[in-house]
Amino acid sequence: MKSVSLCRVVLAAILGALTLLPFGCAMDQLGESTAEGHRRHRRVLRINRQEMMADIDRALLLDKPSKLTDKRIP
Repeated sequence: MKSVSLCRVVLAAILGALTLLPFGCAMDQLGESTAEGHRRHRRVLRINRQEMMADIDRALLLDKPSKLTDKRIP
């Protein structure tokens, strides 16, 4: 009885792990050459990096111009 339930748990874990594998990332889209796929991946990475830097700038309050003056106040 315990071995049957253990087998079911192991089988469920294996099937769950298989669903997490990135099968879609390795496949090219129909009608897309290898160079186009690389270009698309580079573009996505570039956009993600830009968005991440914008988020970091916003978190560190670097996205707004400084309101400090460059004039000396007596």
